Amino acid sequence: MGYQPAGPGEMTIAGFDEARGIRTGARALVILPVVQQKDALRSPEAKLAEAVGLTRAIALEVVHDEVLRLRSPSVSHLLGRGQIERLAGLVAALEVEVVIIDGPVSPVQQRNLEKALKAKLIDRTGLILEIFGERASTAEGTLQVELAHLQYQASRLVRSWTHLERQRGGFGFLGGPGESQIETDRRLIRDRIARLRRELEEVRRTRGLHRRNRQKAPWPVVALVGYTNAGKSTLFNRLTGAEVRAEDLLFATLDPTMRAIRLPGHDKVVLSDTVGFVSDLPTQLVAAFRATLEEVLEADLIVHVRDISHPDSEAQARDVMGVLSDLGLAPGQRETPMLTVFNKIDALDAEQHELVLARAGDDAIPVSALTGEGIDRLQAAMDVALRAGARVHRFTLPVGDGRRLAWLHAHGEVVSEAFDEAGVTIEVRLSDKDRARFVAMDGG
Repeated sequence: MGYQPAGPGEMTIAGFDEARGIRTGARALVILPVVQQKDALRSPEAKLAEAVGLTRAIALEVVHDEVLRLRSPSVSHLLGRGQIERLAGLVAALEVEVVIIDGPVSPVQQRNLEKALKAKLIDRTGLILEIFGERASTAEGTLQVELAHLQYQASRLVRSWTHLERQRGGFGFLGGPGESQIETDRRLIRDRIARLRRELEEVRRTRGLHRRNRQKAPWPVVALVGYTNAGKSTLFNRLTGAEVRAEDLLFATLDPTMRAIRLPGHDKVVLSDTVGFVSDLPTQLVAAFRATLEEVLEADLIVHVRDISHPDSEAQARDVMGVLSDLGLAPGQRETPMLTVFNKIDALDAEQHELVLARAGDDAIPVSALTGEGIDRLQAAMDVALRAGARVHRFTLPVGDGRRLAWLHAHGEVVSEAFDEAGVTIEVRLSDKDRARFVAMDGG
């Protein structure tokens, strides 16, 4: 298992490999350090549950999890001496192989904790990097994750690579273990990073050409966005009849998927399922994460899928809107319409169910992607949103141009239609994007 980037020499930068000593199904202990309650919308218990879900997403067996409250983090060890001694006892008693710290851990803290606990340690950044490395399948996604992993590992070079300790310098006090090998590997990393950036630039250029070609297609695009495990892929499958991987697993899907669907007033709409969002996304993955969301920038409609049954639903929605704001897609930044879907209403009790139904409106649709409840209403709302902001346009077409005439009937609201010697004069209500699509069609 794991992510093995192709690099010069025999470098193994990421993934659960022999050098790191972590295997599939290894027993894991998950810890959430809490200094003080900074996030009123998100409880420590819910954050810990998310960390456990992330750990299980890379096939580790969680044998213990807990919240550790700190007065102040130790610069050298992060945790207090008593806490470390107790955890070391748990690690030994439960035969734990890897400890997950759900938060940032410096290289020094990581090295000291591993020595004290006698187990491998991964922080939140390393954990999410592992998941992305395991799940990315497109060429660009794989390159982005490898680049992020190299940048992350470069800062932890002295600690991370156990093979370096076998390269003794032998120069008295001036030479430490593996010093010359470390410098060699640093150079290899720099070279690999430079090559990855060149390859990514080429991939982006190609993707840009593909996107421009898609923009000429006469079909609107609807993008599903939301926090990871909010049920986007299940909803995608419900709307499209596809079989995209959908399960109760964080980051079950990473690469965007597109399928054609029919809506009440549209003969064809392209639905896009994007990667799930997550709080505290590692800095090294921000570029890779946003690259997968670039399709959202060109969408005609954004559907924000929320797990309304989750105790941190409001905090998750805030995280999603924060990323959309960074992309310039938040309300007030861009005219792209947005619908909110309150998903998983089947997981609510009767009282909560009624409360969610009372909150519903034209732009907030309660549904169960699992059972199908509310799907008809969502489809109707998507159709209305796609037609929002439409204006009446007049076109004159040759009588024999049945293809474009049929397209106008399918994508717009026909106000009037008259036939004469010049052809067919039609007045139709279209959104600006649909008008641009129509004009881009052959002979437009």
